[in-house]
Amino acid sequence: MERVTALATEIRAPAATNRRLLAAGTFIAFGLVDILLFGLFSHPGDAAFALSLSGASVTVPTIRIAGWVVYIFGVLSILIGIARATVITSPGLRRLAIAVVLFFFVLSLLIWSDTGSWTHGIPVNVVTLLQATLAGSIPLILGALAGCMGERAGVINIAIEGQLLLGAFMAAILASTVGLWVGLIGGSLAGGLVGLVLAAFAIRFFVDQIILGVVLNLLISGITGFLYDRLMVTNAQTYNSGNTFSAVKIPGLGDIPIIGPIFFDSTIILYITYAAIIVVQIGLFSTRWGLRVRAVGEHPTAADTVGINVLAIRYRNLVLGGLLAGIGGTYFTIGSVGPFGKDISSGLGYIALAAMIFGRWTPLGATAAALLFGFTTALGNFLGTITVPISPALLAMAPYAATIIAVAGLVGRVRAPAADGRPYVRA
Repeated sequence: MERVTALATEIRAPAATNRRLLAAGTFIAFGLVDILLFGLFSHPGDAAFALSLSGASVTVPTIRIAGWVVYIFGVLSILIGIARATVITSPGLRRLAIAVVLFFFVLSLLIWSDTGSWTHGIPVNVVTLLQATLAGSIPLILGALAGCMGERAGVINIAIEGQLLLGAFMAAILASTVGLWVGLIGGSLAGGLVGLVLAAFAIRFFVDQIILGVVLNLLISGITGFLYDRLMVTNAQTYNSGNTFSAVKIPGLGDIPIIGPIFFDSTIILYITYAAIIVVQIGLFSTRWGLRVRAVGEHPTAADTVGINVLAIRYRNLVLGGLLAGIGGTYFTIGSVGPFGKDISSGLGYIALAAMIFGRWTPLGATAAALLFGFTTALGNFLGTITVPISPALLAMAPYAATIIAVAGLVGRVRAPAADGRPYVRA
């Protein structure tokens, strides 16, 4: 036993050293990009950052930053990289270093973009950018919460993509034929139905959970695509009219400068997302129900021994998570653009799964990761509107590249619930 422990220690040490050096090299590379690209190839002048929407009752002065500041950001990033390789060891400081270097990189990119001649002097509206980030993160957050609820109970939910897609389809068709609220409820129930099917096959029939999730995603993609061609295309006014919820400003809070338009002036789906984050976080980590769920995900046999119904908890969590993911899917249609389109979820269910892993199977962590990916999408869309000299294909792939980098390089060592993905057979 001592030899095994010594061998494991010897293996972990080089791995930790390699990860530390890789992180340091990445920070230094970001710093060099700040200096050599955003600094040397920038246009003269200042970058302007607007902090208020046009017509706002309370306006905040526009901030101007000189273009040469990106050199400072680059140098600081390089110094952080050197410190990461030598003195930064605690997990908290490592995460702070990642956040600071990424902040410097994004700010340097925005400064370079706004000082370029292609902006025509238009300032970067920070409020609009963050509004798009928060709104675009809704399906990611709710999908990641669905994943947390399933995997904390020991069942892998790869079918988040299918739950989002079917929720979007049902919301569009029911909102067009009956009403918006019926569309919201129907979209949520559609996601819950997928969760029930996933639970039945994974828990009752012991089907491989990863393969099952992929099959459900493909099945739902095919069904919604077929019904879209046969039903919605030919009768768009009846079945795909594009009804959407209007923004609801919360009195008082919605008028707060900067944060008001971002957090308190949106559709009802965003407010449901707020409630879902709070309820799932408190439920999983501060209630007896959450303790039982985590016990089932870690050691179902021990949980069963003390009288916890393992299978019932797994069924319940997958269905409840599906209801949340279905609401996330409704955002694609009745929460934003209106009409349904083929594969409108665009693989965001898989990014939600990555956000859950990046967030270490915690609701708040998954929410933070979802916001990071949502910001990447919003930033790519913004850069596309001001026609910066970056290929549209690169801008479109940015969220997916960020997902790969985050999960493979930044998330570090994580541990899923011990019984995650393992069928439970009562002795």
